[in-house]
Amino acid sequence: MSRRKMLGAFGGIGAMFVLSACGDDSTSSASSTTSGGITEIESETNGPYPADGTNGVDVRTESGIVRSDITSSFGDSTTTAEGVPLTIEFTITDLSGAPISGAAVYVWHCDRDGNYSLYSEGITDENYLRGIQETDADGVVSFTSIYPACYTGRWPHIHFEVYSSVADATSGDGTIRKTSQMALPEDTDDLVYATDGYSKSVTNLSQVTIADDNVFGDDDAATELGTVTGSVKAGFVAKLTAAIDPDGTDDQGSAGGSGGAEAPPTGGAGGTPPSGAPSGGAGGTPPSGAAPSGAATPTATAS
Repeated sequence: MSRRKMLGAFGGIGAMFVLSACGDDSTSSASSTTSGGITEIESETNGPYPADGTNGVDVRTESGIVRSDITSSFGDSTTTAEGVPLTIEFTITDLSGAPISGAAVYVWHCDRDGNYSLYSEGITDENYLRGIQETDADGVVSFTSIYPACYTGRWPHIHFEVYSSVADATSGDGTIRKTSQMALPEDTDDLVYATDGYSKSVTNLSQVTIADDNVFGDDDAATELGTVTGSVKAGFVAKLTAAIDPDGTDDQGSAGGSGGAEAPPTGGAGGTPPSGAPSGGAGGTPPSGAAPSGAATPTATAS
């Protein structure tokens, strides 16, 4: 039994999840603390599509990356990713539960088709669904986005990294304090994937559970399951409180974090690997045209 499983068995693991009042189609939430403080959110792989310099391009250093609305690309393109509206909100705290002000959160996730900007075929020139924000006095950052797809082999999720400051996050060499992922709850997934454009996610979701997901499965996303409220018509709000060690170092990289490595999409939402996606597992060679120029081959299967 892993350390996380053992803690979970005693009911001592979890994250504080804040409910949002945003419509009438609300979903489940979870809350738990350990004696003497908050349980630190688990560290996870950043996957092969982070665009944080560990696998090719570093979008963090580009002018325009510090933004709250990440639905559209910035720079040479203004293409907007289509999908059900989603507001992503993180509350960053220390291990006593006190909010961390002035930290920075870099967030990224796949689009409605299960593909990642800057990597997947047809969208290597796009950088949408990526952005950095600074935490406010309450430790909160908020991003305007769209609900991500469920692609083959992975539970629906959102990647994020936490830095001590925006300057660290955008410098290209600032210390990463936490690398993790937010898992999205099944009841909301079902509502979203019943809408136009997400039909392939219905099939993919039916073939995976949090329990057998290769990132969240060892503790059922005990510290990483977001609370989502809202409706398809009004849009959804996903919230997660992430307790971190503000002085810690957590550069998980594409080799995988303590939660295990993620398998790359085996077809975005559809079933055929995006031609921009690394494949072949550890030491595998990405298909021709797979990653941005100069991208390194991931050292493990991760996404």
